Amino acid sequence: MHRQTVIFKRILTRIIGFIVAMFLLSVIVFYIARLAPGDPLQSFYGDALDTMTPQELQNAKERLGLDAPTYIQYLKWVANAFHGDFGMSLKYKLPVMEVVTPLVSNTLILGGISYVVVFFFAILLAICCALNEDSMMDRIISKVGTAAFYIPAFWMGVVLILLFSINLGWFPSSGAYDFGKAGDFWNRLQHLILPICVMVLSHLWYYAYMFRNKLLDEFRKDYILLAKMKGLKKIELVRKHSLRNIAPTIISIMAISTPHILSGTYIVEAVFNYPGLGALSIESAKYHDYNLLMLLVLITGVLVIASSMIAKSINEVIDPRMKEMEAATWQKEPTNSSGS
Repeated sequence: MHRQTVIFKRILTRIIGFIVAMFLLSVIVFYIARLAPGDPLQSFYGDALDTMTPQELQNAKERLGLDAPTYIQYLKWVANAFHGDFGMSLKYKLPVMEVVTPLVSNTLILGGISYVVVFFFAILLAICCALNEDSMMDRIISKVGTAAFYIPAFWMGVVLILLFSINLGWFPSSGAYDFGKAGDFWNRLQHLILPICVMVLSHLWYYAYMFRNKLLDEFRKDYILLAKMKGLKKIELVRKHSLRNIAPTIISIMAISTPHILSGTYIVEAVFNYPGLGALSIESAKYHDYNLLMLLVLITGVLVIASSMIAKSINEVIDPRMKEMEAATWQKEPTNSSGS
């Protein structure tokens, strides 16, 4: 019964934390967007705005809900958002959900595949380098990986386009798929290869290097030295002990990396003209499309905050000591309160 109470309190705490974080994010973005220079009416009405009379301008503001104080605008936006209405896009003149929905899947596919590939190879590279510390292979991989990390993603993307799209003609240089082939798996895959290559090359060694160093630190601990003396091979030590012990660290880094990978995805989308949330975010900020910007920021916020919370939960499963410490904290609270 006590265990169920602890679990319930933990879940409730995280739900409340998630709600508070999203609320603060929405308030900050809502106010900052409106403090930015520029006129959102220009995005909606275009050149027709120059010929409007003062009364017509006032009517236009009222129609778009821009005449009220900022806090009133925010309260109205929140009330409508709870009913699934995130407003009208000032640039596209469509409900923002209709603008965003077709592009979410593109970004999730590119970002999700890149995320999995980066960390899969980062862990493999880390193990390979740690097992062969200071060898020729370790030094070569370290130098090549470091050089690739410091090459700007946009420059690397341009080089790959020139080489593999223009000169060799192997892969398409832009878009998520050819016209009329949205459901063609192989066509989509061809468009993904170059963007994913840029994502992997620009992020891989950054994480592989951290995992490598963490493994090397683990190799120098007493229990590993004792296991070596007993005749256990390095690969067995990695598989049975070291990798398991640093698993919470790996998962924490993977969670923290979500905004890093996501920002990289947005840059790659711009380089390859890939229709996703990255290009749309830049457009929404450029044209002061408040409602569209709000939804895009909230989607990004949900991905980042949720990934951190999921990582913490997984860490608690992997490392029971974290759960025991938290349970002990909950147990002390009633005692302290009664003593006071």
